[in-house]
Amino acid sequence: MKKIIIIVLAVITFSCSDSDNVIYEVFDGMTHGAIIRTLNRGSQDFNLFDLNSTWDITVETQDEGFGNLLSQMVVHVGYVDNKDDGNNNNKAEVILRTIEASEFTTSANGLPSIKLEYTLSDMLSALGLSSGQYNGGDIFAIRLELLLTDGRSFSAAQGSGSLQGSYFQSPYVYNAGMLCIPITPFTGDYVIDMQDSWGDGWNGAAIRVTVDGVPTDYTVSGAQGSANSETATIPSGTATLLFEFISGAWDSEVTFQIYTPSGATGADLGPNPVPGAIALFLCDE
Repeated sequence: MKKIIIIVLAVITFSCSDSDNVIYEVFDGMTHGAIIRTLNRGSQDFNLFDLNSTWDITVETQDEGFGNLLSQMVVHVGYVDNKDDGNNNNKAEVILRTIEASEFTTSANGLPSIKLEYTLSDMLSALGLSSGQYNGGDIFAIRLELLLTDGRSFSAAQGSGSLQGSYFQSPYVYNAGMLCIPITPFTGDYVIDMQDSWGDGWNGAAIRVTVDGVPTDYTVSGAQGSANSETATIPSGTATLLFEFISGAWDSEVTFQIYTPSGATGADLGPNPVPGAIALFLCDE
């Protein structure tokens, strides 16, 4: 016997009244405007020791006129002083540059695109920051704003979370950090204090200091037991300098501190220091 399948269709009707229609609630308050999409991120941080170090990104803009409404992009920059030294060198936003629509090129998506590239010197000059007012770990806050031909403007305050997330990569605000990467090594005496929690030496572990390709290892011997302090003197004219941690048999017992020529703490690591190059904090030199 054949089976008869009966399909019952349920028809759901909605009132045409605006107040009862969910779709109006979804789109209520939505604004059609303009966004900035990040196409490429280049160098994202500045080097405290290099005024010519750069920050750069490439962006494209999109509006409801497919780029035809773009009038200008305004680049704002502010400064956040993160050093806790009793001085407040925060700087409110200033305009770094105003870019006309005619300066944009056309991206692969057929939209206005431009590469923004600024040096540390550009930033300091715009904000009026002088030597001693900026430090490693501080932040430049770069905010982009789009001005349209109809008088509207769009920036971080108008962007929703969905635009600022990973899909559109349209945060409008970019943070550029301040790193401390010396152009040439800081010379002088580096004090290396080393400890072993068990008291039987470092069991093969060492701090290796390589000056112009010549390595010297510093360690805690079994006879020294729980601690040792050494001084690595870096002569004037040194071209390359590298500090490394060489792993031993019991790295869980190993701690050490490296003090820079100014007496500041360049590193304080362990137990279980990561083998390899040691990134010294040199922002206070």
